[in-house]
Order: sequence, then structure tokens, then C-alpha cells
Amino acid sequence: MSSRFLFDVLTPKYHFLQPLSLYIHIPWCIKKCPYCDFNSHAAPAALPEHAYVDALLLDLAADLEAYAIDRPVQSIFFGGGTPSLFSPQAIAKIVEGVAEQVPFSADIEITLEANPGTFESGKFKEFKALGINRLSIGVQSFNDKLLSRIGRVHNGPEALAAVEIADQAGFKNINLDLMFGLPGASPKDAADDIAIAVSLSPSHISYYQLTLEPNTYFHKFPPKLPADEAIFQSQVLAQAVLAEHGFEQYEVSAYAQAGRQCRHNLNYWRFGDYLGIGAGAHGKITRQQPDKILRTAKHKKPLEYLTASTKTATQRYIDRTELPLEFVMNQLRLKQGFSPALYQAATGLDETSIAPVLADCLALGLLDLNKGWYTCTQRGWLFLDNILEKFVA
Repeated sequence: MSSRFLFDVLTPKYHFLQPLSLYIHIPWCIKKCPYCDFNSHAAPAALPEHAYVDALLLDLAADLEAYAIDRPVQSIFFGGGTPSLFSPQAIAKIVEGVAEQVPFSADIEITLEANPGTFESGKFKEFKALGINRLSIGVQSFNDKLLSRIGRVHNGPEALAAVEIADQAGFKNINLDLMFGLPGASPKDAADDIAIAVSLSPSHISYYQLTLEPNTYFHKFPPKLPADEAIFQSQVLAQAVLAEHGFEQYEVSAYAQAGRQCRHNLNYWRFGDYLGIGAGAHGKITRQQPDKILRTAKHKKPLEYLTASTKTATQRYIDRTELPLEFVMNQLRLKQGFSPALYQAATGLDETSIAPVLADCLALGLLDLNKGWYTCTQRGWLFLDNILEKFVA
């Protein structure tokens, strides 16, 4: 549990100051991938960088004023879309503009998502120089045939070159995004991808199963995916290789070298606070527990976001009946799980509000209780959706 959780677990009343993160959404890609359900759009011939940067900084200023934010940002995450499509000058203006409005923690983590098709040596040296200290590279696979089947714009050699460019630019904290269960893939293909990935010595690997999400091209026109048995075997083989090379699984789909867990995502999963700026970005701010935990969403379409007088499309306070699910659906993704004290501190609710469901999950072998911490069993992780259904009010 982070030292930034400022509360006294021995007292019945909590003054809980959540850690604060900032998510910055860049909504454009070279092209839309057929499996992608994120808010991303094919880039126009000329990106409206200047207008979008100005909109982001106005968006942040409005949020800071509206929610009376007076604490430092511990992490910033540029997601998308493909943030690396923006010029170093645009990213620098964003970072500098954010720093002028809100203090940074001394050890702030600043992540930039990048796709191999956008890598240029000089560009990434500039990203490193302006304060980006973590890269997340959307490799997905090193296999040209598999990349083609999922509509990626890069090939295997370009993915390898991207990691080399990042290393030469001085990045020491690099995540590689990989997918398994791709159309036509075998367990050997998955094992080969993982073997190549670990040979590149990243600090973090995100390993996701391809799922056919609603509102995607693949959902409308589904490709033929491997059989469930082959997908499961792919995951097991990859996990063995990752463990052998020192990558500890700390979340359902995240593996890290010691001390290299993604702090930004950990804050999400621990029910921390975060501001979200940019087209379609979401935020969560704790103002008073348990009745004033606020969720926000910004206008989704880039043009609408740029032209709207207020960037916030919706905001609502989470009803206290929803808080158990909101908390547990994130915490149980983590291998460490959660304690009753953490639940009470994060939600303002007493453990008794979820005690019957926890007892049921323990009896069914879906959860373990060890030294006061609830964690998913291996069976529980396989049936996480079934656990979460039990917390629906």
C-alpha cells in the first residue's frame, strides 16, 4: 500500500487524501485497428496539434478549479490513440503547461504510449529530454503474419527497431504490449513472441488476450480465433517464460521486473483519484466519502471536444450502493488484493457492507483470506466476472 494513502486505519473517522494521477488522451492513430474499442480515430492529413494542446490545458484548468485540487500529481499517462504522433514540441507544451498548473511529485512517473510505426530516433530523444520517463510500446506481436491479420501498420522488424530506438534514446522503463489468441496463432507463436520480448530486456510486459469488443470491426465481422484450449495453453506457456525471466505477475494482464510496476495503473486499480483530460477521457475524484466520489467524462468526438465551451460532457456522483463493486472490480485485478482497512479508507463504507459476499466467495473457493487480505484464488481469477456479479447492488 502506497505511503501516499494518508489515513489512520485505527481511527473510525477518515481524512483520506487519495493519490492523484493525470490521464491525457490523444485520440488519433495512423488508422483504426479492427479490434480496438478505445476512443481513437484515423488521423487527418494535418493534426490540429496547437488547438488540441490549448484545449487540453484549458480542460485541466477547469477541472482543477471545479474540484479544488491542491495535491501533487504522482503520475501522468499519455494514452490514445497514438500520442507519439504528436511532435515533441506539442508534448513539451503539454508537460510544461500542466506543471504550471499543478505540482509534480519528486518521483513522478510520466508515460507515453507509442506505436512502432511512429518511431524516429531524434523524436524519442526529445521526448526523453522533456521529462517522459516511461514508454509503453504497442508491439502486439513480432510475427508479420499475425500483425497483418489484426490490421497493425507495422511489421516485426519495425517493432524490434522501435525498442532499440527507445533504448538508445535513454529510456530505462519500457513496457511492451503483447496480445495472444490472435487469428491463426498457435501456442508456439505466442511462446515465440514472449521469448523475443524478454530478450529485449523491457521492465514491464502487458500481455492481453484478444477479445472481440462491441462496436469494433472484429465484433461485426469476427475472425476465426484459436480454440479455447490453444488460447489457454498460450497463456500458460508465456507465463512460465515470464516468471523464468523475473517478470512477476502483479495484475491480471501485467508483469513487471522488481519495482517496475506501472504506478499510474496501480493508482486506478487501488481506487485512487485521477483527472482525465482530452477527448473521451474519464476521471474520478474523491471529494467526501462515501457520498461524493465523482466520475467525469469529456466530450468524445475530437471536433466536439475542441469546440465545446465546456470540455466535460458528463459527471455523476457514485451512489454508495455502487461503491463496493467499483472498489472490488479494480482491487481484485491485483494479485495483492485488498484489506478491510483499505476498503473502508477508500470508500468510507464499513467492511460489513460486503462481508456476506466475501464469505460466499471464500466458501466457493474464489477468494483466499491471508493475514487480513482478500485475494483471488487461481480459480477466482479465471472466474473474476462471476465474483464481480455478486457485488452488484
